[in-house]
Amino acid sequence: MSAILKTKSQVRPGGPQWGHGPSGGDSNIFEHIIEQIHDHGYVVLDGALADNLLNGLFLHFTTLDREAFKQAGIGRQQDFHLNDFTRRDQIHWLSPGAVEVQGYFDWIEQLRLYINRNLFLGLFDYECHYAHYPEGGFYKKHVDAFRGTSNRRLSTILYLNPQWQPGDGGELAMYRERENDPFLRIAPQYGRMVIFLSEVFPHEVLRANRARFSLTGWYRVNGSTAEVLDPPLIT
Repeated sequence: MSAILKTKSQVRPGGPQWGHGPSGGDSNIFEHIIEQIHDHGYVVLDGALADNLLNGLFLHFTTLDREAFKQAGIGRQQDFHLNDFTRRDQIHWLSPGAVEVQGYFDWIEQLRLYINRNLFLGLFDYECHYAHYPEGGFYKKHVDAFRGTSNRRLSTILYLNPQWQPGDGGELAMYRERENDPFLRIAPQYGRMVIFLSEVFPHEVLRANRARFSLTGWYRVNGSTAEVLDPPLIT
């Protein structure tokens, strides 16, 4: 039976209160993340990012020109193709260095180093994009690690949806391998972050009944050889 997630941070006043200090203030969040990844393979966090960082990302997302978003497809490089039966969303790839997103990339890099020191996953780099699901948008059940490669190791999703209501749909449904029913359905509430092992958990985005915003990314390992650059450069 599936379950609607209620994290401890939703229960007041007993839930974890994340600090966001200028140096090392996220270490308690990072410790919680690695414990949950180690024990369960995934973690769901509310309030992981400082408000100013979260609100800055939301403002950047919502002020981007619509032309900056491209129809999302499946596969990569020569295997890439559009498929409206599988997913209906538009994406905008992000790069470190832009003022509007640099704080997020800095946080992600600190987490990468912390994970590598404690879980020895060998995470090499990180790629991410904004995702806009229009009303009626969805993404059918899939696994984030591309077929034939294993470079994506850890998936992250940050939700940017103020005042999301139960009837708005758009939940992330997570599955265990070889199971037909989701064990977890996660509402895409503002500031909520989901992190999970990319190759382990099939998942889908259920139909959204209003516009749905997120920042989705993947930590990758270095699978390059003399002939193949993996991860490939994002252009």
